Amino acid sequence: MRQIRSIIENYQVDAATKPAKDEDLLHGAAKGMVEAWKDPYTRFVSPSQLKDEEIELEGRYGGLGMYIGDRDGQILVISPMEDSPAEKAGLKPKDQIVKVDDEVVIGWTSDRVVQKLRGEPDTKVTVWVRRAGEDELLSFEITREIIKLKSVRYEMLSDDIGYLKLSQFKHNTGEEAKSGLRDLIKKGMRALILDLRNNGGGLLDASVKVSSMFLRDGLVVETKGRSPRANEQYYVDKSFYLTNLPLVVLINGGSASASEIVAGALNDRGRAKLIGEKSFGKGSVQTLFPLTDGSGVYVTIARYYTPSGKVIDHVGLSPDIEVKGEPDRVISNDVQLQRAIKEIKKAVTPVARKNKK
Repeated sequence: MRQIRSIIENYQVDAATKPAKDEDLLHGAAKGMVEAWKDPYTRFVSPSQLKDEEIELEGRYGGLGMYIGDRDGQILVISPMEDSPAEKAGLKPKDQIVKVDDEVVIGWTSDRVVQKLRGEPDTKVTVWVRRAGEDELLSFEITREIIKLKSVRYEMLSDDIGYLKLSQFKHNTGEEAKSGLRDLIKKGMRALILDLRNNGGGLLDASVKVSSMFLRDGLVVETKGRSPRANEQYYVDKSFYLTNLPLVVLINGGSASASEIVAGALNDRGRAKLIGEKSFGKGSVQTLFPLTDGSGVYVTIARYYTPSGKVIDHVGLSPDIEVKGEPDRVISNDVQLQRAIKEIKKAVTPVARKNKK
């Protein structure tokens, strides 16, 4: 490393007038070393990047509002967030981001692409994507906004069928979902549709809390890795249990990570059928190791396993009932939701229906 630095400082044309800061050299070397492991989720983050990610988990930041990830060297849209600029513009799960403004991002890390996509509110950015079934690249000019992340939405779809939509798993998602579910029960819900489509994931503990609302006891998810701290079994949080009412879960290609934990646990434990399309398949555990200068390293330390021992990572969850389609705020146009309604109606007891009349 000293030899490389000496060569550049002596021969690079701008080195004398624009010397590199020691901090930048150190961070650059750290980033390059981490990338040598070729794991898109093991990554170095600078102090400023770490602060940005903390802000995102708190639920407010400037950008387009979508989850992206690295799969086989491609930067893919995992899922656009509900009501976000990305969703309104028409970006879809598994779109490959090829170019941002005038820069080709092939070969970039997902973290670098995220930084490129973010910016001041009311500024525009053009995103070029390659989409399956399309011969030409698609371009989307999108205006950045302050992203206010609301993770829970719920409503009654009929007198006895409730609907709970989770858009992500952040710090307060478990508590917000529990409050929403309680309200649906008070309104006379006799069966529930849990919508995890285009939910790119989030925090592990939030996924355990959400699963616990529907499971009285037992295993939710297991992690396995090399170190003792990576081998954990996460069991139901009994304080979150609320109901054994009939349940179906909607998933699609934008359902990833924490969403797959919930869907896998409820399906494995015989608690719910999965309806929709195969999930994304992001089933690995990252732990942040803070460094003394305020930077950090996220390291993939384990993989998730469902209660029956199924691997999620790079595999995903297959639905019990496959229905192709896209989420639609107009309920009658949402073919996946319509199929879920049809299925859940079969589980609502005749007595319960009679009592509602």
